[in-house]
Amino acid sequence: MDTLVDLGNGFASALQPASLAFALLGVLLGTVVGVLPGIGPISAIAILIPVSFGMEPVHGLILLCGIYYGSMYGGSITATLIKTPGEVASAVTAIEGYEMARRGRAKAALATAAIGSFLAGTLAIIGLTFLSPLLVQLANVFGATEYFLLMATALLLASTMSAGSRVKALISIFIGLAVGLIGLDFQTGLPRQTFGISLLSDGIDFTIFAMALFAIPEAIRNLALGRGAKEEIQSFGSEKWMTKEDWQRSAGPWARGSVLGFIIGVLPGVGPSLASFMSYIMEKRISKRKDEFGKGAIEGVAGPEAANNAGVGGAMVPLFSLGIPGSATTALLLFVFTMYGLQPGPLIFRDDSGLIWTIIASMYVGNVALIILNLPLVGVFVKLLKMPKEILFSAILVLVVIGAYAIEFSFFGLMLLGVFGVIGYLMEKGGIPLAPSILALVLVPLLEDNFRRMLQISGGSFLPLITRPVSLAIIILMVAGIVGPFVFRWWVRRRKLLADVSVG
Repeated sequence: MDTLVDLGNGFASALQPASLAFALLGVLLGTVVGVLPGIGPISAIAILIPVSFGMEPVHGLILLCGIYYGSMYGGSITATLIKTPGEVASAVTAIEGYEMARRGRAKAALATAAIGSFLAGTLAIIGLTFLSPLLVQLANVFGATEYFLLMATALLLASTMSAGSRVKALISIFIGLAVGLIGLDFQTGLPRQTFGISLLSDGIDFTIFAMALFAIPEAIRNLALGRGAKEEIQSFGSEKWMTKEDWQRSAGPWARGSVLGFIIGVLPGVGPSLASFMSYIMEKRISKRKDEFGKGAIEGVAGPEAANNAGVGGAMVPLFSLGIPGSATTALLLFVFTMYGLQPGPLIFRDDSGLIWTIIASMYVGNVALIILNLPLVGVFVKLLKMPKEILFSAILVLVVIGAYAIEFSFFGLMLLGVFGVIGYLMEKGGIPLAPSILALVLVPLLEDNFRRMLQISGGSFLPLITRPVSLAIIILMVAGIVGPFVFRWWVRRRKLLADVSVG
């Protein structure tokens, strides 16, 4: 009951004209930030921190939080329309979203992304409101061993993200791992795979790698087709919004993505990016239409988009309850809290109760604003696809180049964009899927860091893998996930064979 009273007081403050204006401005800026490749929520929040100096703490935090979850949806727009992820968590949306757009179903893809984002975001904020203490205790059970196994499981399952050869999927994973290891060793400070080039010491930025692998090969392929592909581009967006079947197929992924995204978001250091990839893998494995994945399955948009938005609410749980950032973006928000003289954690709900509940209430308001703002604009976004392909894909290349340069304002970034763009083009020509490389690059630092921490804590022993209950449960689930499909197929074939024998 006290929670509902506090939330009601928070809504009373969040619906004040000034607070409402900053919430709307935040989600609007977040959507724009998500659309523009190379910027992302971290850069946008960092740029606006000086602007928030002169604001009231509650208004500054409402604005920056709105940018965070607004960018989660904004990134899906360009990922769907032009196969250019606006930020990390939208990279997986480009797989099915762009294929839906190519088949004239861009409106349905953007609509399921918007509705899924709204539903998942709302459920995540409800979870943030009522389940924070319980989920924080669950997150504390995870140590270095459990995190390492979680990342390893994600990598093993990555080979199922794309249709076709598992060997080629493994090649894609190793490419991502190799790129992720470029730079200075975070413990020893020694360079790895830099080939004597000092500019590689900081490693490869994810955004450059993702834009190069997704956007450049697609632009090259379409520009190389010449005017013969014009009809295909002009047919984009020809269908109406979501059909009854689309709603039925999206409902389950929305629900599963919301739960999965929120739980993964709660885990400190993981964030929404892994949630979207894991949701895609889960939807593909349980789907009855596996043959549609890679060709425009709506489940591959609905689930990941719900997961990455739910992950934002989940990442706020350890930030508000323990003062521990759940992602890189929430680490920046933690700095903003301390800048205002606030210390997130259990005491903030006692000492600054009005402020924290106003922020939570503003997240409800901003989530509603997102659906009101973006759903009517779906048709406007789709009209971009009616441009002549020469102009459209040339503009994509220009946008990608500007985005890559804006990351570090370095021409070396443009060189990397070109190199990885060629690699991505050759991977596509060779039938090597791109998505596993992206996931591997995201997981490399988390996988390596937790593996080393596990060995340091255990004195070089691997026993914690089987002596810790949670880690043992993860290993059992991992083995079941790998072996289970083979056993199931063997059982089905055996039943069929026995049935054929009895009929004969």
